[in-house]
Amino acid sequence: MDVKFPIGKLDVPEEVTHENVKEWLSQIETYTDRLRETVGNLNDEDLDKTYREGSWNVRQLVHHITDSQLNMYQRLKLALTDDGPTVPGFNQDEWAKQPDNELPVEVSIKLLEGLNERIVAQCENLTEEQLDRYFIHETNGKITVATKVAKLAWHEEHHLEHIKIALSK
Repeated sequence: MDVKFPIGKLDVPEEVTHENVKEWLSQIETYTDRLRETVGNLNDEDLDKTYREGSWNVRQLVHHITDSQLNMYQRLKLALTDDGPTVPGFNQDEWAKQPDNELPVEVSIKLLEGLNERIVAQCENLTEEQLDRYFIHETNGKITVATKVAKLAWHEEHHLEHIKIALSK
């Protein structure tokens, strides 16, 4: 297994179907319960564990998942409401160093819970036309709504696996 990409890299089908979207939204909808089951009762020693040398620890991963979903949700909404907007990236390493990352992980899980509920509500009835809408990421170029929904689900699962690897050590 590649520890950096334990569930593999993001793989979006060329033709995204409503069934694909439904599957991704199902993952997003149940995610915070699964995350809470994994990290909800951890002590500081466990929260400080890393999945590989030089990686973020479990605490930082939980906060990063929420930070990233927040940024991706905003991009999704912009793609659905504006015509091909350009969006900035965010410096995840600097975000991970901010003081709010020392808060208990439950703070981020609660924020993520509401955010994921909004993502599911926003995306459960996307039309074909909406799946093709896009934004321009300042570094990564054109990204469609379909790809963003796939990444919203993949990204959470990707880091949940990192957390499980860290906790198994």
